[in-house]
Amino acid sequence: MSTLRVGLRCDAGPRRGVGHLVRCLALAEEFLARGADVTVFGTVERLDWATAELAARGIPLLPGPDSAAELVETARRHHLDVLVLDSYELDPAGAGALRAAGVYTLAIIDGDSRGQVADLYLDQNFGAELPGPGVEAGPGAGVWLPGRLLAGSGYALLRDTVISARPPVAPPATAVGRPRVLAFFGGTDAVGAAPVLTRVLVATGHPMDLTVIVGRPEIEAEVEDVTPGRGQIIRPVPPTTSLPALITEADLVVSAAGTSTWELCCLGAPTALVCVVDNQRESYTRVVRHGLAAGLGELPELTAGGVAGRAARATAARTLHGLLSSPQRRTTLATRAWSTVDGQGRARVVDAVFDAVRAAAVTG
Repeated sequence: MSTLRVGLRCDAGPRRGVGHLVRCLALAEEFLARGADVTVFGTVERLDWATAELAARGIPLLPGPDSAAELVETARRHHLDVLVLDSYELDPAGAGALRAAGVYTLAIIDGDSRGQVADLYLDQNFGAELPGPGVEAGPGAGVWLPGRLLAGSGYALLRDTVISARPPVAPPATAVGRPRVLAFFGGTDAVGAAPVLTRVLVATGHPMDLTVIVGRPEIEAEVEDVTPGRGQIIRPVPPTTSLPALITEADLVVSAAGTSTWELCCLGAPTALVCVVDNQRESYTRVVRHGLAAGLGELPELTAGGVAGRAARATAARTLHGLLSSPQRRTTLATRAWSTVDGQGRARVVDAVFDAVRAAAVTG
């Protein structure tokens, strides 16, 4: 088979976050390792570290087509064999148009196909159960899926830096007087969770060395306004490519329940999650229910005024205090998480793509 030409269509920025780009980058690394030619199509706004990640791998970043016709025209102009679609905003008709044009199409989804008619669907969320071929795709989706479906955290897309940092066994927690805590909420913290959770962590009253990843200057200013308690240090730092190392060095990680959840699981990090946007709710609920992470609730609850808000913040602070003071609790979370995500998800996805493309070449 000649060199496979792969395109990945995704966007990233302060409003969209970086989750779509990060998982596409993981796929891109795997395709590159298999000898494919890879191009990313999309908009990456105000994220110098992200564009640097692409440049470091020699992956071109070109403007992203949106409509079905534009997607097909782009695929033809760049002679693409495969196009990966990872967006909540693209015209859902694009996948079907690409298939009709002979381009193998992978749609990365999060519980809802949005009516896309692709060759292959991927929902990497823990416990995801997708319908089989010929079954309606999701509540009210009204589309019959022709393609193969890859579902669950066994297909989690993780970057090289995460896979290489995965410990050989789940790391046991140890008793420490001042635990190292890492807090981060996506590449841009689009919803401003960092200041809220920083205040909740301070409210535990437990000594800690807290590093907070601040995605934007305004977030940094809010975090710096938080006054630490006795024995507490707060250290705001900008987004960094050394995040996997910070995760593995931390005694506890506090994060949003987005795509980074699978990185935290793979690394065996004792984690407390907060649900920051609606589309994280289902995955957040499953992960917490199965003991892969502790749950701190939903961000709107933690930011609410009045009695309800105070109660939500107090409950979250108690959960965090319990984790900070109990190595056993942290070890239990880390062990379950580590055993759930093995870091081989992207290889399984790319295997499925190569198998399908080869089969099509033979039958064609």
